[in-house]
Amino acid sequence: MSLRKAIDRRGFDWITFAIYISLVIIGTISLYSVLYDKDNPYSFLSTNTEMGRYVIFVILSLSAFLIVYLIEWKFWYTFSYPVFLFGILLLIGVLIFGSDIKGSRSWFYFSGFSFQPSEFAKFGTALAISSYLAHYKNNLKNLKNIAVAFSIILLPMLLILMQPDAGSALTFFSLLILFYRAGFTPLFYIILGILIAAFITTLVFTPYWVSLTALIVSFGILVLLYSKRKFWFIIYIVFTGFSIFIFIHDFRIYTIIAMILILFLFSILHWLKNRENSIYLIPFTVTFIITLSFLTNYTFNNILKPHQQERVNVWLNPEKCDPRGSLYNVLQSKTAIGSGGFSGKGFLKGAMTHLNFVPEQTTDFIFSSIGEEQGFIGILSIIVLFFLLITRILIIAERGKTKFITYYGYALAGYIFIHFFMNIGMNMGIVPVVGIPLPFISKGGTSLLVFSIMMAVLLKMDAERNIR
Repeated sequence: MSLRKAIDRRGFDWITFAIYISLVIIGTISLYSVLYDKDNPYSFLSTNTEMGRYVIFVILSLSAFLIVYLIEWKFWYTFSYPVFLFGILLLIGVLIFGSDIKGSRSWFYFSGFSFQPSEFAKFGTALAISSYLAHYKNNLKNLKNIAVAFSIILLPMLLILMQPDAGSALTFFSLLILFYRAGFTPLFYIILGILIAAFITTLVFTPYWVSLTALIVSFGILVLLYSKRKFWFIIYIVFTGFSIFIFIHDFRIYTIIAMILILFLFSILHWLKNRENSIYLIPFTVTFIITLSFLTNYTFNNILKPHQQERVNVWLNPEKCDPRGSLYNVLQSKTAIGSGGFSGKGFLKGAMTHLNFVPEQTTDFIFSSIGEEQGFIGILSIIVLFFLLITRILIIAERGKTKFITYYGYALAGYIFIHFFMNIGMNMGIVPVVGIPLPFISKGGTSLLVFSIMMAVLLKMDAERNIR
């Protein structure tokens, strides 16, 4: 029986596979354009060139996909923890024996090729966390289980931060999507959203203005929820106006302290009258937001290093950055994307691409090259393909016959989504530049290899649903 017939018989998902292959082909062609040398147009045939070495990784990745697909999917469930442990050992090993590149010890180098253990750690972590949560005794309503689940994620993150590689560590937060699917309390995500909002607004404005806004909003919520008379709305408007007036006349800290005390007093009086304990959620939440805001401000100004502050400012306060310094990459990327127009300048015809105006164009900023040469049509095609791939992965996850399959699918979808969102966001200047590649497209042999393996494992799991 031919391999194709064997695959067909096992219910192979050709649609998902076609999307995956399409992205790999687009990535290979895009890299060829970025690395194109008119004096050596066949550079992809030589292992002495970047393009040639990447082609070898493409071949290895497709071969690994086929080999992994032929392995029984239960192998990965059985050996999920050993695979995770092997990934942890690689992360420890790279800290000791890895090569230093641009201040980060994240790669093993041998014979002109590199291997990044943090990519393999993503695979091992996805297997381990899926296996742990799939066990019938483990659920995210038990504090001990929550602690163990977070430990599985935090261990590789901490080792990666020691390299240091904040971008790769950040991608592990995508597993919170899996936690939500596994039944983790929505309250956690609400609190997390509030913390992120407080963090961002503090960096854009000041902790004083964030605190004043939080207090005004909290008083408004109290009036709406617990006061029926128009008299209290008038009092609220007058009180808000007076507070802002005092605040802008250099009595900021006194205004905030007074408003906090009044907020707690109002809550106590309401509780004495109605015995409604939920009233205390408002003043305690606001106090927490204010505390976080001031801590964020202190951390940014006194703990972060100058280059880390620059990365944040490029994202949130670009007017404070040097357009020929820290802001250069993002400005050039946005210019390249905009210059592509609707249909692009054409393959191998991107001036900014071939004159190296955009640094790191083969990795972090390859999306800008696609925007310049293929225009809006090319950009839209990439976005649609990733949207379809993530959707297909979630469909496979939901029709999985076991929790392990479902959770593994959500882990993979989360990884791809955060890479896709962060990379495109970096190119557009809407998220910080933290060095996250675009899956299947950016030049990263280890990334392509590991994502291909993860895709093969998922498709094998899905195929098994028809074998009975």
